Amino acid sequence: MTETSSNQSTEGGPPGRIGIGLELDATHLKILEVLRENGRISVAALAERVGISRANAYTRFEALRADGAIRRFTAEIDHTRAGLGITALIFVTVRQQMWRQFRAELAKMPEVEYCAITTGQHDAMIQIRVADVAAVHSMVTERLANIPAVKATETVFILDEVIRRPYVLPSDRGPGRPPRRPAPAPAQDPVPLGKLGFVGAAEGRAGLGKE
Repeated sequence: MTETSSNQSTEGGPPGRIGIGLELDATHLKILEVLRENGRISVAALAERVGISRANAYTRFEALRADGAIRRFTAEIDHTRAGLGITALIFVTVRQQMWRQFRAELAKMPEVEYCAITTGQHDAMIQIRVADVAAVHSMVTERLANIPAVKATETVFILDEVIRRPYVLPSDRGPGRPPRRPAPAPAQDPVPLGKLGFVGAAEGRAGLGKE
């Protein structure tokens, strides 16, 4: 049985599908916009900001949580004040039959804030936050280099984080902006001029994010 919102928005625009079946309409998006600014806002204040009743706001908020559109609430900190003033991106080339080992070793490193599997020259991107440059050097040359699954690394220091949003929403585009262009039709050539070529995932890599 799926859960749907019983309060349909009268605003324009087609609803979206999220989670297990909640209809994400313009009012849900407005709620998420307000929560992005202040996750501790009261239901009464949320209802006033969105322009709906308190009962409607509470029902929609709880539906967003139950459906999984809102996963959790957390705090955003000043990393420099916390003693982690150095941020670096480490691009890693992984030995393709050793993804399980790479993932297991990465989980033991508390400095890692984020890791993503990527296309292109490297296989994964790691973002770390540490106290100083020496800690980055130690991370790369002593810890990552000693993992058999790691074939090569490339490190980039972040000088300034220009934009860092908690999350983005479809409604951020605004009603007056043009819709997103449709994806181009598949080309006949393997790597046509001006397009990206993607390398197929090796065995073990494709299922990494499913565990």
